[in-house]
Amino acid sequence: MVGKHACPECGANLEWNAKAQSLKCPYCGTEMAWSEETREQLGQQVAEQDLEAALRNPAAARGWGDGRYEVQCQNCRAISVLTSKTAAQRCDFCGSPAIVAHEAAQDAITPQSILPFKISDGQIRDRIRQWYGSRWFAPNKLKTAALTDTLHGVYLPYWTFDAHADAQWRAEAGFYYYTTETYRDSNGNTQTREVRHVRWEPAAGRLQHFFDDELVPGTVGVQPQLLRQVEPFPTTTDLQPYTPEFVRGWTVERYQVDLAKAAQINEGDMDDQLRSLCASQVPGDTQRNLQVRCDYSGRSFKHILVPVWLVGYTYGRTTYQIVANGYTGQIAGERPYSWVKITLAVLCGLLLLALVLGLLQGS
Repeated sequence: MVGKHACPECGANLEWNAKAQSLKCPYCGTEMAWSEETREQLGQQVAEQDLEAALRNPAAARGWGDGRYEVQCQNCRAISVLTSKTAAQRCDFCGSPAIVAHEAAQDAITPQSILPFKISDGQIRDRIRQWYGSRWFAPNKLKTAALTDTLHGVYLPYWTFDAHADAQWRAEAGFYYYTTETYRDSNGNTQTREVRHVRWEPAAGRLQHFFDDELVPGTVGVQPQLLRQVEPFPTTTDLQPYTPEFVRGWTVERYQVDLAKAAQINEGDMDDQLRSLCASQVPGDTQRNLQVRCDYSGRSFKHILVPVWLVGYTYGRTTYQIVANGYTGQIAGERPYSWVKITLAVLCGLLLLALVLGLLQGS
């Protein structure tokens, strides 16, 4: 499979180039456009895998162990998959130099599909500088430094899940009604007011729903709250069949949330979504004692790789991370706060409030 895409000029291995959106030789610069014809040459398709069968027979669809080399960060515990034994100097996820060789797991599930990088490193550097500049309460040194020198492109492991859901629910539906009551105010005068009551009635229903490509991250190298901010990844429309050309020259993180654990997380996510959907079906003005019974069928999965750009930097004694979606360009990140700026802002606010109060008292 790899030999089909050797450079026609120098014979080196072609790599995916985000800026050119094509396969490109890292040595002589020769480009080869990616097309549907290329996909047909690979003889692969993006296909769903039966979840129950995979959990019943864990040895199936495994063996992603050939031609790769793994290192593990002793700080964040992320496992990076490399295509050669070129010594890595620092962890791409947290910047720590504490990385050691890691024995490649021969039973790891092979990625079936991939979302190639679409946003180039130059584009993402500009967006990160803009992001830095918009952080009003960040220290000035951080804004001017625009720490993008540590930018790394990484493919993260994800699981996608499909399922047909059948949910039956029961609840008590509450309907508001009002009565008029008489009371005496503090001066002894008779007054009337409307009082709200709730009439409770039993209610039940059924809901059917299809979950399509529900995402569960398999990464430990990127903080979950940052990942959620840069999602979604267009996995239902833009995935390509996995081929080494896409990942050659890039770092790939090997999943540490395995299929069984990811399936469990996915079922919990679906339960929460179905409960919310069922709650919206309960009639009336309010509700209580909602009970939902969920049944799932036709559950399937894909193991995919998605592109992100990462910046890890240390400011003071704290390490921060910035994550950018390598396909859409969406950015999320952490940054330090300047307590000097915050203090000045609070003092300015108090001064403005004092001026307004003084003007009101003077008028």
